[in-house]
Amino acid sequence: MNQQNYTLIENYMLSCMEDSAHGKDHIYRVLYQALRIAKTEENVDYDVLITACLLHDIGRKEQFADPKVCHAMAGAEKAYTFLMENGFDKDFSEKIRHCIQAHRYRESNQPQTLEAKILFDADKLDVVGAMGIARTLLYKGKMEEPLYSLLEDGNVSDGTGDKTPSFFQEYKYKLEGLYSKFYTKKATELAKERQAAAADFYYSLYKEVQDSYGNGKEELEKFIE
Repeated sequence: MNQQNYTLIENYMLSCMEDSAHGKDHIYRVLYQALRIAKTEENVDYDVLITACLLHDIGRKEQFADPKVCHAMAGAEKAYTFLMENGFDKDFSEKIRHCIQAHRYRESNQPQTLEAKILFDADKLDVVGAMGIARTLLYKGKMEEPLYSLLEDGNVSDGTGDKTPSFFQEYKYKLEGLYSKFYTKKATELAKERQAAAADFYYSLYKEVQDSYGNGKEELEKFIE
């Protein structure tokens, strides 16, 4: 990729970034991790990979405006339109569109190409470990969602099966099980190295909150007639 095209794509990405949890710092971490993973793979199209990494979250603005919008699908179409309007060929633009459509964690639209799999893995590496915890808390704060929810008996839910969005719910629904979802060997190894940091934080926080409610409720009842 020549410098002119890189700068064009990078500047477009920067113009789309507004979300602190998925902002430009996240983009560069994903790009650098993707290049690290790509070194262990063969026949990687680096122009496709670099472009897809730079543009993979440009649909976040649309999702924040309307939560029903899938940022991956919105971003894929924005990227495709941008590339076509700026002289990139149709085949290249369609490859980028697929990578972006497939980078989101869900059962449908799974990555089919090597570049899409590397992007998926690099993006998910930024959701695991200490960084994943930090970004999840940042995002939950932006969305004004709580750390945890309460069960019907008033005790703290650990997040398992919760319908109400919270940090604990996100950890149990997504973060905890993500370590077996990577496509490349290198990303799987890197994720495993980070797993303990995330688990330690979650279980420490859950224990502290649970202790607070358990002991506090008993003490309060002594003073309420």
